This record gives sequence, structure tokens and C-alpha cells, in this order.
Amino acid sequence: MKNIFLVFKREYLVRVRKKSFILMTLLTPLLIAAFYGIMVWAAIGSFENELKSIQVIDKSGLFKTKFKNDDNTVFDFKDEPVATAQKKLKDQEDKLLVLIPADILQQPGGLQIYSDKSVSPLVKGRIERIVQQEIRNIKLTKAGITQAVIEDANQNVDAQTFNLDDEGKSQSSSTMAAYIAGYAAAFLLYIFILVYGAGVMQSVMEEKSSRIIEVIISSVKPFHLMLGKILGVAAVGLTQFLLWAVLTFGITTATQTLFGFNRFTAAQEVVDKQTQNADPELKKEMEKQQTGMVKQMNESMQSLQSLPLTQILLCFLFYFFGGYLLYSSLYAAIGASVENQQEAGQFMFPIMMPIIAAIFFAQLSINQPDGSLAFWTSMIPFTSPIVMMARIPFGVPGWEIALSMALLVLGFVGTTWLAARIYRVGILMYGKKVNYKELGKWIFYKG
Repeated sequence: MKNIFLVFKREYLVRVRKKSFILMTLLTPLLIAAFYGIMVWAAIGSFENELKSIQVIDKSGLFKTKFKNDDNTVFDFKDEPVATAQKKLKDQEDKLLVLIPADILQQPGGLQIYSDKSVSPLVKGRIERIVQQEIRNIKLTKAGITQAVIEDANQNVDAQTFNLDDEGKSQSSSTMAAYIAGYAAAFLLYIFILVYGAGVMQSVMEEKSSRIIEVIISSVKPFHLMLGKILGVAAVGLTQFLLWAVLTFGITTATQTLFGFNRFTAAQEVVDKQTQNADPELKKEMEKQQTGMVKQMNESMQSLQSLPLTQILLCFLFYFFGGYLLYSSLYAAIGASVENQQEAGQFMFPIMMPIIAAIFFAQLSINQPDGSLAFWTSMIPFTSPIVMMARIPFGVPGWEIALSMALLVLGFVGTTWLAARIYRVGILMYGKKVNYKELGKWIFYKG
């Protein structure tokens, strides 16, 4: 136990003192804050376009009052031949020509837009919505149906969800909040296992190639060395994640204070900016759709408190360590078996496949958390850490969680024993190309 702690301490201190660790720990929160700020700035700034002139030739005579000017767009109705208008349009990047044919009611696909360059999807969509809405109103009016009747019939249904406890009492819940929490937890485990598991392999390869391992192995058993290295890298990962969380929150809070930027209302500010310049007939519809999305997101964030956060946190820590220890032991065995990154490639693929499959199964399990696929993939040790964390926010029976944890422990013990058998031989093996048959022999070597 003492030797494991010494290896753990050495691995941890060597890594956290590296310039690359310090640099990435400090830069990552800055990059996250900058990336988020740039996205919001770009989203708001994208609606502050230069004044665009749109010429309209309406041969149907139905849309004279339907195209409304706003801060960024001016509609100019023309009564001239199309060929003449097209010639005038040449080399004028800020102008468009819209041709509405006389039979637009019978042939809605006859709407045409001309431009010197490609038409913006936003502008194209806006013109299409105006024409579509008016065609719809005209046909409904002819059928004796008024717009008021349509608006009254078009009601949004937003069901409230509740969870029942053992005593039959109900508690408010949120499907979207469970979805966000489950996917976030599963994705974090997926990233951590991939990144830091590969870090264990790289560390073992570096010590083997530099022959430092020959000195270390003279005073430490191979199993103790492998386990200490795995735990040391895990501690480094936890330290980095904790620092990232604290620094990211601190930097975004400071940015909000300095620049008057509110990260909690940014989405609503984008919506307000997008709708303020829309023409009156579309503004109401856009506000209704987009404000509904923002409202749903805000309600989901507030509903996180209805989730079993303590259970999620404790299970996350268990599956975090269990999944990492299971895979990192295999990564350590690969690192001890090869001498360079190229040789490691052939052995990494079989290990990465279950991890990649697990994040795919997690996405399916979120949609059907009680299905057979979700149950079995949350029991198999190679996929259970990621899949089970995706299911837990939706509510999983205690016996399923206990069985999954027990199987994960057994899986970790088995992979660690297997990896240790390979590690003890491969760590001192040089100049020999290794294949799966050779690894099988190492497992059964005596001594």
C-alpha cells in the first residue's frame, strides 16, 4: 500500500507541475468564456445588417400591402418588365428582385427571387413566409374561415409531468431537465475515460521508452506501479475538472460584471434582437415560437432542483471511478506492451469501440430509459458507466443500480487482473513486435 501511494504521489505531482497542465488549466476557462461571449455577440450582431433594398414585381396584385419596411429592409414595388429589372439589378449586391406571378394562388412554387449573389437564407425564408401566410389567409377567407378562428384553434399544449414516490405522493418533474442532466453526465464520463485513459497509456509508454521503468521496477512491484499510476492520473483529472469549474464560473461572472453581459438572459436578448426588426405580421409569430423555446430552456434549468441531485452526484462519482479504473487498466496494459504510438493503434481500437458504442446506447436510452436495450447496456461493465448515468435522472430502481455497480466492480477486478498479467511482462519487453497471440501467452506466464 505504501508503494502504491508513493507512485500515486509521484505521478500526481509530476503532472500538476508541468507547464502544459498549468497552461491548459488556466486557458481552457478563458477560451470557454470567450467562445460563449463571441457566440452571443455574433448572434446579436448578425441582425444588425446594412440596409437592403428588395424590389418586388407583383403580377398578382395581392401583396401590395403585405411587405412591410423595417430598419434593415426596404421593399420597393415596381411596374416594369422583368428583363428590365434584371438588367438594373446587375452589380448591385444590396438589392434583390422578387417576382410574384399572376397565378401564385394556383402555383405557389412560381415565386422567384433574383440577386447578383446568393440569397441569404434568412431573407429567402422571410419572403417565403410572407407569401405563404397571405396565400393561406386568402384561401381560408374564401372557405369562410377567419384568421381569428385559426388563432383560436392553434393552441399549444404543454403537459406537466410528476413523479410518484413509494407512498403515492406526487412531485413535479421535468423531462427536459432529466434529459439535460442525463446526457451531460454521460458525455462527461465519455470524455474523461477517453482523454485520461489514453493519458495513462502515454505515461507508461514514455517511462518504458526512456528506460526509467527499469529503475522503478527494481523497488516496486509491477501491479503496485500500474495501480499507483492509474490513481495518480485520475487525481490529476479530478483536480483539473474542479479548477475548470471554479475558474469558468469566476471568469464568466467577472465578464458579466465588466461588460454588463448576463449569461442567464443572453438567449432572450438574442430573441429580442431578432424579432425587433421583423415586419409586424411576422413579429408576433416569431416571438411566440422563439420565446417559447427560451421559456422551455429556462424552465428546464429551474426544474433541475426536482431531480435527485444527491443520488446523481454520488452515482456519478462511483461510475466515474469505476469506468475510469476499468478502462485505464487496459490502457496501461497496452502502454506496457508497445514501444511507440503506431504499435499502440492496433490494440486501442478494440478498447475504444465499447466506449463509442456506450455513448450511442446512452442517446437511445434517454429516449427509452426503461427499455430492454437501456437495461442490458447499463449492466454490462464496459458500457454501464455511461448508459446508467444517462438513465438515473429519469428514475431507476435501486436494485438495478446496485446490480450494475456490483457488476462494474467485478469487471474492474477482472480487467485489472488481466492487465496486470500483461503489464508485468510487457513493461520490460523490448525489440519484439507484439500481437494478440503474444499477449495471450503473457497472461499465463508464471513467476
